[in-house]
Amino acid sequence: MAQALLIIDFQNDFTAGGALAVPEGDEIAGPVSRLSHHFDFIAATRDWHPPDHASFDTQGGPWPVHCVQGTHGADFHPAMKDVEVDAVVDVGKGRDDEGYSGFEKSDLAQILHDNGVDEVYVCGLATDYCVRASAIDACREGFDVIVVEDAVRAVEVTPGDSERAFADMREAGVQIATSEEVLAGAGAT
Repeated sequence: MAQALLIIDFQNDFTAGGALAVPEGDEIAGPVSRLSHHFDFIAATRDWHPPDHASFDTQGGPWPVHCVQGTHGADFHPAMKDVEVDAVVDVGKGRDDEGYSGFEKSDLAQILHDNGVDEVYVCGLATDYCVRASAIDACREGFDVIVVEDAVRAVEVTPGDSERAFADMREAGVQIATSEEVLAGAGAT
């Protein structure tokens, strides 16, 4: 069984000082780094929006301008410099592309299948949006999916969003494990 680590949107704009900082988003750096040494294949998604993306509050959307293509905010977090990423998938590239899931209008599923992956371990930002959508879509694509709970953080626009996201993921067939469980080979719960 081939396993892959899927790092969701660990980008400057989603961490401290960023345009859409996820509370404690930087704290996933340690688990992500430790996990990255455990997998032969690593894919990372990147929010990669045009300057007039429909989700931006300047365009009538709900979010501040973030992760604009080619900007510092769209760059991976500095902790990613030591992570050997095999594939980068950009999402939300079109003005009207939602871009929550790493599988939306991307070749992520094909990349994983082409590399013999059947089990995907998901970490990154944010639990209640892009991690949730990507993990659920990974299940729909036929992968066994484990979300690493200490390597994700939530936006929590509404209190309880993170808990609801975990419930939605479990309902879709996602398993949950800690990075310690993954690294110990204990599997997911």
